[in-house]
Amino acid sequence: MNNNSDNQSNRGCGCFPSILGFFVGFWALGPLGGIIGAALGSYFGGNYSKKDTEFLGTTPRQKDFSSSLLVLSAAVMKADGSVKKSELDYVKHFFLSNFGQEQAEKYILTLREILKQDIQVADVSQQVGRYMDYSSKLQLLHYLFGIASADGQVHENEVDVIETISRYMGIMSSDYESVKAMFVKQVDDAYTILGIDPSVSDDEVKKAYREMAKKNHPDKVAYLGEDVRKAAEKKFQEINDAYDRIKKQRGMN
Repeated sequence: MNNNSDNQSNRGCGCFPSILGFFVGFWALGPLGGIIGAALGSYFGGNYSKKDTEFLGTTPRQKDFSSSLLVLSAAVMKADGSVKKSELDYVKHFFLSNFGQEQAEKYILTLREILKQDIQVADVSQQVGRYMDYSSKLQLLHYLFGIASADGQVHENEVDVIETISRYMGIMSSDYESVKAMFVKQVDDAYTILGIDPSVSDDEVKKAYREMAKKNHPDKVAYLGEDVRKAAEKKFQEINDAYDRIKKQRGMN
């Protein structure tokens, strides 16, 4: 009788599957896996298989990006102390566009579980930085700023969290400032987008543009899905627009 009561108690609180999922995930995939494991443990009640996690992606790189997307999305959404509907809508639209209705629903349910957790941003970001290629990290950064600006303004706390994510992922400060300038407008933002100072020569402007265009080219993240590619194209256009503004200002050919 007592054993049955204990079992019912464990099922009722839902905490044991979540904790078990955390330790299995952490052991397998580090801090990032721990958070995803705990979320899936809570979502599936601890009774899930490899097939149940296929919505995260069908290749290792897709799963890496999807897991990072979920956890770091939650970190940014929680940064200013409240999760806004506009932010959740932004994330929902991304998932729907990229993965379809059925998979998007699983992403959102998993995200809701992750939002309940305490996220060690530095540890997770450092892990992401070790396995993700540089162009994908830049696209992830662009997406996170998109979440932060979904309500029409970028809160200082959100900028701080994204800056921490960027630093621990190993993104160069000039590249971070470049993406930030696309969302947080400031004087000479065209130069900031290209990662250069207004005092540089025309040749240095051209060189900076070529380098920025190369590492932010949409083809580099095409494997992550059509919506990611579209976002990358938008970012690429921002770089081209910044270059055009500088050329016009300087009278460059």
